[in-house]
Amino acid sequence: MNIKRAERSQSGLARATVLWLTQALGAVALLASLAAAPAAHANNKSLRIGSLVPKNSLYHRQLLEVADAWRTAQGAGAKYLVYPDGSQGGEAEMARRMRIGQLQGALLSVVGLREIEPSIAALQAMPLLFRNWEEVDHVREKMRASMEKKFYDKGFVVLAWGDAGWVRFFSKEPAVRPDDYKRMKFFAWGSEPDQQAIMKSLGYTPVPLETTDILPAIQTGMINVVPSTPYFALATQVFNTAPHMLDINWAPIVGALVVTRKAWDEMAPPVQQAVRAASDKAGEQIRTKARLEVEEAVDAMKKRGLTVHKPNAEQMKEWNDLATKLYPRIRGSMVPAETFDEVMAHLSAYRASKPK
Repeated sequence: MNIKRAERSQSGLARATVLWLTQALGAVALLASLAAAPAAHANNKSLRIGSLVPKNSLYHRQLLEVADAWRTAQGAGAKYLVYPDGSQGGEAEMARRMRIGQLQGALLSVVGLREIEPSIAALQAMPLLFRNWEEVDHVREKMRASMEKKFYDKGFVVLAWGDAGWVRFFSKEPAVRPDDYKRMKFFAWGSEPDQQAIMKSLGYTPVPLETTDILPAIQTGMINVVPSTPYFALATQVFNTAPHMLDINWAPIVGALVVTRKAWDEMAPPVQQAVRAASDKAGEQIRTKARLEVEEAVDAMKKRGLTVHKPNAEQMKEWNDLATKLYPRIRGSMVPAETFDEVMAHLSAYRASKPK
């Protein structure tokens, strides 16, 4: 990703998407083309993919290049359609459209994936649980087979897993302690009432909005804080209005490319094998690129006025204490109790296996 190019991009709030989604777009084109490739008689079929990815972005252009190559190889009649810019609605709406056949696939974060399978929230909704990416990778891989089976049973096939960096807090005013944020108003996903209830119970003020509302909301003062990955803040220019970033790894942003089981079953077995191989490679590339670009995005914003606040040991203890208070509230509400316990068991075993 060319960070300077991202800085210059001014296409509006459609850019408010999770980083790994933008990075996965080229992979979507490849997977979709493979899915449509088994035989000439399949050329009358369409594969429609929903996305929040902005039109004319770098990855959209990559998609068009791959799509052109695919159409050339497949011949007249084959149709590959991507709906960028959230034109098919938010993530919850795209999940609904897949269920009724208006879309065959989508790039979704946990916010959309939990509309299909709620237990997926365990990978993203447990703040300050994971200390590093190695722990995230370990837990995800331990749970991958069972999680993908749950999606399959509900009519969806997971083709690639990705992540987009760590959530950090971007605010209008400097803040380093948990109590500093109690006087502020947080952006919160409109589709996550459980999260909002937990925040309110702890003295915080969530303001439920859609992604497209973030920039005008923070510009007008409707909200003061945006929990965000650094790339999101850079690409949307949120940091210009909220120029203070708290440097903690609050939670990883996790997502996946999914297609409907109906679309998957219509693929010939050799095509399914090719899609699996391509998706494994794409997922690895997505994760690698996303993690590298986090600090690049922070550096780019610092050059344009971002102030980074890093908690000291005493302040970090306050954040860890807050997370500890949150876990019992999250278990059984935002994350099914059984899945919560499974994550904790995998993580505990992993840490015990590491040298002290």
